[in-house]
Amino acid sequence: MNEPRDKADKDVLLTAAECAARIGLTVRGLRLYESRGLISPRRTAKSWRLYGAAEISRLHEILALKRMGLSLAQIAKLLEGRAIDLDRILAMQQSSILQLRNRADEGLALVNVARLKLSAGGSLSIADLIALAKETNMAEASFDAVAQRRYEQARPRAAIQIDPGVMERYVGHFRFQTGGQVVTIMRDGGHLFAKPLGQFASEIYPESDHTFFLKTTAAQITFAVDPDGIANALTLHQGGLTHNATRIDDQQAQDAVTALTKKIDNKTPSPGTEEAIRRLIIQHQQGAVDYAGMSDVMAAVAREQAPAIIAALDLAGGMQTIRFKGVGRDGWDVYDVNFANVDMEWRIILASDGKIDGVLLRSLP
Repeated sequence: MNEPRDKADKDVLLTAAECAARIGLTVRGLRLYESRGLISPRRTAKSWRLYGAAEISRLHEILALKRMGLSLAQIAKLLEGRAIDLDRILAMQQSSILQLRNRADEGLALVNVARLKLSAGGSLSIADLIALAKETNMAEASFDAVAQRRYEQARPRAAIQIDPGVMERYVGHFRFQTGGQVVTIMRDGGHLFAKPLGQFASEIYPESDHTFFLKTTAAQITFAVDPDGIANALTLHQGGLTHNATRIDDQQAQDAVTALTKKIDNKTPSPGTEEAIRRLIIQHQQGAVDYAGMSDVMAAVAREQAPAIIAALDLAGGMQTIRFKGVGRDGWDVYDVNFANVDMEWRIILASDGKIDGVLLRSLP
């Protein structure tokens, strides 16, 4: 009986020359990666280098990270002592490619509209020219950088012991600059916790004296400390993005709690949330999403998820009704949206400037 092809392929070993030729590298390049400790090919009795499935998977990781602009030294630091994680690198590549495709579609749409105006004898407005210039400058919002940060944020981390007195400088309340959400940092002996307003507290573990990480999700918090030794700001690193928050006093934090409690008790939707959901649904159904109406963080996430949302709405059919359901404990407005083929729940929150700062949706049973 013949062996399954995938098992047989795993047993194939390539020489350095064969491996380099198939991947598009040089033997010298393979030896450079080996000298930097990035890869350790197997050896024959005559010391010939051999590359199998594991070594080629590691090469895939190296090349993907190199493509994102990391130096060999940075790649070595990321991969040091870590098993091959091909699925994570593939997920990172998939995300980056999807976002690039979405941006390319947006850019083509802008260019097509501009050419139609010119061919009809018209001229481009300042707004048109600015939009084209911004789209051209894609390096301003580098998706490779987002993917690189996501990979770094997802790497395994080990907690260290630090003086509980050091933790005390981080205790307090912080408000995120985008969206305005409040998070409270609390200490219980030698343990530190982060509690977003309206959510449960999660322990954060020290990686250094000012950098902490969560074990429940791939996220880290970095504190910025004033000369007086008190943290005046923090940065949340999650999903390939960064979210900055500044310290607020106890009264400001209590005001936020009071406002949220009142909003939940009164079941009062924030102005504009229903209209924002209606626009989002129409835009995704038409394949022309207005990312300018979103916060920068939301726009980056929305570009990545657009294909999945478009596919889900295509299956859902036409929208029939939308009904405000209430306010979640985290302050997000909750709506039931009825489509021709499915019922869905949409959650949404707006930033202080009225832009969409977060959206969650799911099909209802």
